[in-house]
Amino acid sequence: MKREELNFSTSAPGRVCLFGEHQDYLNLPVIPCAISLRINIEGKKQAGNQIHLDLPDIKKNEKFYVNRLLEYHTERDYFKSTMNVMQANNFTFSTGFEGIVNGEIPINSGTSSSSALIVAWVNLLAKISDQAITLPPEDIAAFAHQAEVTEFNEPGGKMDHYSCALGGTIFLDFEPELKVTTLKNSLKTIVLGDSGEPKSTTAILSRVKNGVLEIINKICKEESSFSLRNLQLEDVGKYENILTFDQHSLLTATLKNYQITLEAKQIFDAASFDHKAVGSLLTKHHDILNKDLNISTPKIEKMIEAALNAGAYGAKINGSGGGGCMFAYAPENPEEVAEAIISCGGKVYVVQPEDGVK
Repeated sequence: MKREELNFSTSAPGRVCLFGEHQDYLNLPVIPCAISLRINIEGKKQAGNQIHLDLPDIKKNEKFYVNRLLEYHTERDYFKSTMNVMQANNFTFSTGFEGIVNGEIPINSGTSSSSALIVAWVNLLAKISDQAITLPPEDIAAFAHQAEVTEFNEPGGKMDHYSCALGGTIFLDFEPELKVTTLKNSLKTIVLGDSGEPKSTTAILSRVKNGVLEIINKICKEESSFSLRNLQLEDVGKYENILTFDQHSLLTATLKNYQITLEAKQIFDAASFDHKAVGSLLTKHHDILNKDLNISTPKIEKMIEAALNAGAYGAKINGSGGGGCMFAYAPENPEEVAEAIISCGGKVYVVQPEDGVK
């Protein structure tokens, strides 16, 4: 395709999870931040009803026909699942589309490359549909979550989709209903480090999520009004008789992470933003994720230690864990922090907070 022929273009950012890792699927709040690495889709309508997408980054292409219920032929057939979700929500398509997909977000690394892709694809499909509308970012996020999680019965939450769609730094809460609060975008430079280790999202999400849900079910049999939100750390001990040692530790870690997220929200809401306090909470959050949830790896631990020794204000693993990325908050000396991460074998990206889908 010639550049002058490309009359549709959309992009969506990746994200880091600042606070609330492994919390959103428990309906506990999270604070993600969109980052300046994006997935881009551009192309043109074409006669007929075929979708043809070239994906040069992964040396693949996608071809399928619209205006029918599409069968999935791969484990996460996201282009087709998104089309199915859009058609189920009354979008129709009288023409096909030919386009190119490329991006800067590291793949399978915890920075939401798949969610960014789907968010961008939803946005584009709404524009090339017969309805030709611009969807609000909240609707884009909801459709993207259906296409990625609901369609494939995945264990993930909604954080990625709302972060990629809305952009900036947001406080995302789920009870009594979904509520998104845009926080003052006071953050500065973040150094993202990709370990190069493929992460095991589904396995870790299932282990941690199922572990906490089993704890909740156990306690609810004894105390029907039990709620994680209403439980104080000092009261966890009263459940020692019905929980195993590991379950007691997991429950304690979950509550600690919840409290850290609420503390971070107060920092963002304060009149004067305390960059070092945010960094300290990031490291505190990571220690729990590493030692209690066991989601880090030796290489990521070395990268985090090196970043902190180089002067980063704080650092943590990013995403569900088992590999993928870490990031360091380095508003003063990102170059030195980046070099320290590289010395441990990581690939670095120096990024800033970013706008959402456009």
